[in-house]
Amino acid sequence: MPALDSSILLAFLEAEGEPVSGDRLAKELGVSRVAIWSRLERLRAAGFSFKASTRKGYQLKSVPRELNAALVDAHLRRLKVPPAVDFLDEVDSTNSEAERRLAVGQEAPFGVLARGQRSGRGRLGRKWHSTQAGNLYLSLAFRPFIPPDRLKPFTLWMGLALCAHIEQVHGLKLGLKWPNDLQSADGRKVAGMLTEARLDADSVRELVFGLGLNLTGTPKDFPAEIRTTAGSLEYALGEALDVNAAAAGVIAALFQAWEQFEEGTWSRSFNKLWLAHDVLAGKSVRVTLRGEPVAGVVDGIDAEGSLILRTGGGRRTMVSSGEVTLRKP
Repeated sequence: MPALDSSILLAFLEAEGEPVSGDRLAKELGVSRVAIWSRLERLRAAGFSFKASTRKGYQLKSVPRELNAALVDAHLRRLKVPPAVDFLDEVDSTNSEAERRLAVGQEAPFGVLARGQRSGRGRLGRKWHSTQAGNLYLSLAFRPFIPPDRLKPFTLWMGLALCAHIEQVHGLKLGLKWPNDLQSADGRKVAGMLTEARLDADSVRELVFGLGLNLTGTPKDFPAEIRTTAGSLEYALGEALDVNAAAAGVIAALFQAWEQFEEGTWSRSFNKLWLAHDVLAGKSVRVTLRGEPVAGVVDGIDAEGSLILRTGGGRRTMVSSGEVTLRKP
């Protein structure tokens, strides 16, 4: 009865640390007091801690360190997030799962969240390390029916909206490395984004936005090949996170960012956020995709989200996609 678990946990969240009466829960949820006690015991086995007080009820004392479907759902309900978000223990890729669900006609928007991915992927066919159950592996699916040209700044906007949310809620300023990475102040990558779309001649029919966000973990927890470059929100903050609350907050912020993008109001704050979170401004870089690499100094982005490089002789070159590496002075 995951819906019952979610409703019970929502009552505890709304109580904000105060005791919750078992009798009240039973009456409000339409079940017996024994059923409430039984669910609390199952929640204890899943890592929750409750304190029972005579004549007062139960207090929620602690929650699991890993993502819990019922608790994430309770937080989403408290934040009044309307789209459905399905929680999976493991999947090949949340983007692939979202694409399959769109293909069979699932109503959009919706989200797919997983504890782990067997074949998590990033841009350019790269693998995304997806084994830590305390991290966020998420895909949001939409049927936007918008002109393809409107989609060009979408990933950048979603990344900026996420940066703004993290700074506002957690007091941590992240940087956006064009086109799809989020970094902490020490340059460690804490998140990657992957947008995939199905287009026809004049419309974006289906759109999937994928996010891998490291909520927890220290460098030693990552594979050796990324240990010097990977980070997490907890590592950057230097303190523990409530990962379930953090995950729900991110999901809510991203759905809101989509609404702003769909309505067109996103452009009002885009430039301000870009100036605040762009980590490449004024840096000497090399951009590689196909053919010869292009080197230059980053001079911002254009209206469509392409990177502007000042190359030899002060010439401006627009780069719409590619892999960016910093050049040594």
